[in-house]
Amino acid sequence: MTATLGPFRDPAQSRALLARELGISQHAVDLYFSSDVLDLHLDSFIWTRVFGYDLRKRHGLGLFGGAFYSQVDFPRALEAGLTGGTWVITTNPLRTARGRARTFVANLARLRSIIASVPEHLTFVRNTREYRSARAAGKHAAFIGIQGGNALDATPDSLDLIPDDAVLRVTVVHLSSSTLGATSSPLRLRGDPGLTTRGRDYVRALNARKIFVDLAHISPRGFWDAVEVHDKSQPLLVTHTGVSGVNPHWRNLDDEQLRAIADSGGTVGVMYQSSFLGDPVFAGRVESVIAHLAHIVETVGEDHASLGSDWDGAITPPRGLRTCTELPRVVDGLLRRGLSDQAVRKILGANFLRVVESLRG
Repeated sequence: MTATLGPFRDPAQSRALLARELGISQHAVDLYFSSDVLDLHLDSFIWTRVFGYDLRKRHGLGLFGGAFYSQVDFPRALEAGLTGGTWVITTNPLRTARGRARTFVANLARLRSIIASVPEHLTFVRNTREYRSARAAGKHAAFIGIQGGNALDATPDSLDLIPDDAVLRVTVVHLSSSTLGATSSPLRLRGDPGLTTRGRDYVRALNARKIFVDLAHISPRGFWDAVEVHDKSQPLLVTHTGVSGVNPHWRNLDDEQLRAIADSGGTVGVMYQSSFLGDPVFAGRVESVIAHLAHIVETVGEDHASLGSDWDGAITPPRGLRTCTELPRVVDGLLRRGLSDQAVRKILGANFLRVVESLRG
């Protein structure tokens, strides 16, 4: 059943206006809209589940002025020139194991149905071939991911509940520890046991199904356990994180971890939570996002940095990035930092597409 998509401004007809509105260079806007632009972690679907947030409707800044939620929807993603993104199904750890599995199956069907209801503008994709086909048709390419591998940990073969390669990646743990392993969050409390035996087998099972192992949120020991057991022919992802080389924080990766992801051929998405970036919660700066991306480039090269906003993941982003329509400011900041056009294109989307193609074609 098709649905009507809320209004959005055609970015191809308003680039000069957008440059003036955002206070950035025309070159930054032109570079942005001539690039593949993909976000590795969009958490908006959780609000559909919680209070019926309609992804097909254009929303404002919400009750909190662009903090916490109401940062992305389909119309604004199209206006923002997001050519693709990973739309995430987040796991509720308070359900039983079988309840989590049943809920995931229902939510996957629901999210795919929402995407399919606006076929003129969006299409569900699983690999770069399908991404390119979507882009040739002028559509946003929607990948799907899972946040919290305990969505499918009830039995050793629970991952078989994922139909037709529908899930691109799984974040092994989230903000709480599970049967799979330990979170990086202070909620962990009892030391760092790393991955469990089941967690190690889970990583192997993801490898066997060519589902990306996402090491965002995992504890330091769990990170290295996953690096040890994963298939060395496959790239690893960290879809949404900061880096400790700019701001030491329990949520961020250190340089050794960056090198491990780069050595696997993977990429690291920088997220936009102001406090993780090193700013006051309600006074974040776009420049801090730039600093984290630049640190990745300086440490492991321009082939391993990406965008992983975590928009709508209950975050408070920088004041200049409250919604996806402001994303060209990141391009302007990267150019001002001295990065080349080629490096910027890689960060915007080419790095992620390379990684996806290496695993799934």
